[in-house]
Amino acid sequence: MQEYAKTDREAGFTLVEIMVVVVIIGLLATVVVLNVLPSQDRARIEKARADIGRIEQAIEMFRLDMGRYPTTDEGLEVLVTAPGDPRLAARYPDGGYINRLPEDPWGGAYEYLFPGENGRYDIWTLGADGRPGGEDANADIGNWSNG
Repeated sequence: MQEYAKTDREAGFTLVEIMVVVVIIGLLATVVVLNVLPSQDRARIEKARADIGRIEQAIEMFRLDMGRYPTTDEGLEVLVTAPGDPRLAARYPDGGYINRLPEDPWGGAYEYLFPGENGRYDIWTLGADGRPGGEDANADIGNWSNG
């Protein structure tokens, strides 16, 4: 049997082969990033809408038990902590109406206004930029809008 011995020239990869692989990996990474980032923005917007819906349900349960909506001064915190009025606190359920207030997907707090400017009450987040207004991921998302 004849043994085949590789020469030093055949032992590794050439610089051209390595560069081709690096370029291919770079192209694949670009395609993945371009497809994933818009999905991440859409997912955050949908999470904000779901959170607002959950908060709305808790507010409606509060209204049924207390006979009124939370005031702007009480804010959303009243869904987690009993109000100071002893008559209302006696009707307040153990554990509150929501186990904890969610943060919006961008790390901010949900806002609440009663009476609302867009309905009986307004619940909203300021979006990715944390400022009123904006477009796309920076747009305000509220219980009155589609974001």
